[in-house]
Amino acid sequence: MSNEDADSGTESSGGYVTTGEEFVRDTNYIDNRITRDGIGPEGETFPVEPDRYRLIVARACPWANRAIIVRRLLGLESVLSMGMCGPTHDSDSWTFDLDPDGVDPVLGIPRLKDAYLKRYPDYPRGITVPAIVDIPTGAVVTNEFRQMTLDFSTEWVEHHREGAPDLYPEQRREEIDDVIDVIFKDVNNGVYRCGFAGDQRAYDTAYDRLFERLDQLSDRLREQRYLVSDTITEADVRLFTTLVRFDPVYHGHFKCNRSTLSAMPVLWAYARDLFQTPGFGDTVDFTQIKQHYYMVHTDINPTAIVPRGPDLSNWRSPHHREELGGRPFGDGTPPPPPRDGEVVPAGQGA
Repeated sequence: MSNEDADSGTESSGGYVTTGEEFVRDTNYIDNRITRDGIGPEGETFPVEPDRYRLIVARACPWANRAIIVRRLLGLESVLSMGMCGPTHDSDSWTFDLDPDGVDPVLGIPRLKDAYLKRYPDYPRGITVPAIVDIPTGAVVTNEFRQMTLDFSTEWVEHHREGAPDLYPEQRREEIDDVIDVIFKDVNNGVYRCGFAGDQRAYDTAYDRLFERLDQLSDRLREQRYLVSDTITEADVRLFTTLVRFDPVYHGHFKCNRSTLSAMPVLWAYARDLFQTPGFGDTVDFTQIKQHYYMVHTDINPTAIVPRGPDLSNWRSPHHREELGGRPFGDGTPPPPPRDGEVVPAGQGA
C-alpha cells in the first residue's frame, strides 16, 4: 500500500506517514459499475442481478460504513449479500478474521486480496473496502466507493424495499454532488490529512481547513435538519460516518483536537439525530473502529494501545432536532431491524 490508500493494507504494516510530505489520497480505483444495462468498458458487462454479487466491508472503515448504511436503508440485503472483514488488516490485505477458520463463507477466500488478484494478477494498488465481488468468478468488480452507493440508489431501484427512501433525488442531485464534494475534500479526507501529515505545515493547513469546513456545516445545519433537503440524502450518510468516528478516533489519534464533536452543539445534535435513526447507529461498531485505527496505524500509535474512552453512552441522549421538522425517510419508511449475522455485537455499539 502506498500511504495514499489509507484504509487498505499493503506495503509495511503501519506505514502511513511520509516525513516532510502532505498526505495525498490515491483516488485511482477500479471504476467498473454494476448497472441495469450492464454495459461497461472494454466489453465487460456487470448487470444488476440478484445474488450475483457480494459486498465486502469492514465496520471499522468509514467508506465501507456508508455502503453498509445505504444497502440497509434501501433494503438490498435480500439481493446483495455482505461479507465482513475484521477490524485490523495485515501488511498485505484485509482478512476475514471474523468468519470460521478465517475464510469468507461465500467466496471461500481468507484475504480480500485474493478477489483482486483473481481479476488482476498483478494488481499494484491498495486492497480497499468496500469492494464488490462477482460471486461466480470470485473476481473483484469495483472498489470505487464514491460511485458505489450512488449506484445502489439509481441502478438497483427495481430491488429496493417497499418504502425505501430516495437518497439521491434527481431534482437535488447537483446540490447533493456539490455538498458531498466539499465534505469529501475537507472532512472525510480532511481528518486523514491531519492524521497522516508528514510535517507541521501540512498538519496546520489540514487542521485549519477541516475546522473551517465543520464550522460552515454547522452554520448550514443550524436551522435545517438535514444537509440538502428536509429528508436524509446521500450527503448525510457521507458526513455521518466521519462524525461518528470523531471523538473515539480522530480527535486524539489524528490530532483533530480543536474541540470534540460533543463540544460542537449543532453537529453533535445532528450526528445523534442520525445515530438514533434506524440504519445508522445500528451499523456502528465502536469497538472495531477503535481497534482498527489504534492497532493498524502503528507509526502514529507505536504501542498499539487502544484507549478505553471516551464514554459513548451519550449517543443515545435527546437531540431535539425533530423540532426543526423534516421527514427522515421522506415518503418512505424506516428499514426493519438488521438481519441475523449483521447485528453489531452487544457492548460494541453505543
